[in-house]
Amino acid sequence: MSEFSTSTAKKIYTGGMDESLKSVYGYSIEHQQIRYAKLAQSFEEYFCAAPEGFYSAPGRSELVGNHTDHQRGRVIAASVDMDIIAAVKKRSDNAVRIFSEGFGLIEADLSDLEKADGEEGTTQSLIRGIAFALKDKGIMPFGFDAYMVSDVPAGSGVSSSAAFEILVGNIFCEGAEDSMRVFLAQAGQFAENKYFGKPSGLMDQLASSLGGITYIDFHDASAPQIENIPFDIGKAGYNLCIVDTHSSHADLTNEYSDIFDEMKQVASYYGKEVLSEVSTEAFYSDFKKLREILGDRAVLRAMHFFEETERVRNARDILKKGDIDAFLDIIDRSGRSSFMYLQNAYPTGSIKEQGLAPALAVTEKLLGGKGAFRVHGGGFAGTIQAFVPTEMTAAYKTGIEKVLGEGSCRVVKIRKVGGTRLELK
Repeated sequence: MSEFSTSTAKKIYTGGMDESLKSVYGYSIEHQQIRYAKLAQSFEEYFCAAPEGFYSAPGRSELVGNHTDHQRGRVIAASVDMDIIAAVKKRSDNAVRIFSEGFGLIEADLSDLEKADGEEGTTQSLIRGIAFALKDKGIMPFGFDAYMVSDVPAGSGVSSSAAFEILVGNIFCEGAEDSMRVFLAQAGQFAENKYFGKPSGLMDQLASSLGGITYIDFHDASAPQIENIPFDIGKAGYNLCIVDTHSSHADLTNEYSDIFDEMKQVASYYGKEVLSEVSTEAFYSDFKKLREILGDRAVLRAMHFFEETERVRNARDILKKGDIDAFLDIIDRSGRSSFMYLQNAYPTGSIKEQGLAPALAVTEKLLGGKGAFRVHGGGFAGTIQAFVPTEMTAAYKTGIEKVLGEGSCRVVKIRKVGGTRLELK
């Protein structure tokens, strides 16, 4: 009947997980049945035991709000139908062992959860940082074995790191209650900032944890304002395409840090921690003086923040009204601002390799004034985002892949469910 030989894999393949699969992925679940059955069998073959639980956490797409979250601005983000899945079994000790297809075995020790010397920048640091945040809240982390499979490509701009963090958080909590979703996102950000050593906002983790299209106002970092937006991009006549430019994210940490640092320099001029605490009127009133003191790029990046965070609020209201044309206009404006003011289309000083710019240029030509497109995620390398009319999607995919290579264009759907545990009956 199938290639599956273990009882758990056979049970999944013959419908034992269908109810959960439908709630997460919709009603076309044949691919997921096979995927989870293979996951179960791989776990048992590797760890010589049957798994006890199954988990999933999605990647995300930042729809609008480029580089605003770390300044406690506003974003609209969405979880997408690319995810990391895991089969898991608890252990009786403090060891975490994760075998991740394509990456091998990762081991972490939960006996001591303080930040360890030399561990910064490792997957182990994320695991232990999340465990520390949970324990600090009174939730005891535990050792486990896990087999993970991902179709969230690393460096693809849909945040495989946040998906991993939300997945690990869900495993430690044995499935997140709705009341825990924001905290698990904060635990992931804590681990990434304090243990892994990467400055980042909270958007990626929240989008992965919450699911659907979400408006987020970060002005109060401890309790961000969150609003679900029930808008269907497909029903509006468009597909969301994430296009991998195959430009490397290597050695870009300083580029991302410079955006953060330069925006904070402007905030510091006013004695504030972040730009969301500075009034737009004061900024423009001091525009000339700020240029003289801080230089043009810092001022332009701050200008992007003030304009972009207002675009997000407008986009929320527009999506709630269902006005797709006005929303696409905002996406285009966001893209121009990212390129011109934020300046994250390619690394500083790069001449031969300009990352995203050629993909943006070809996309503009292929769409011919229809749809919308912009830098996606952190920028400098990685991916762009395009909203493509349904009837043009096949031609767009063919055209952009002639330039960037087969498989570069991924047509994604919005996933309504965030990080979750799937039940096998």
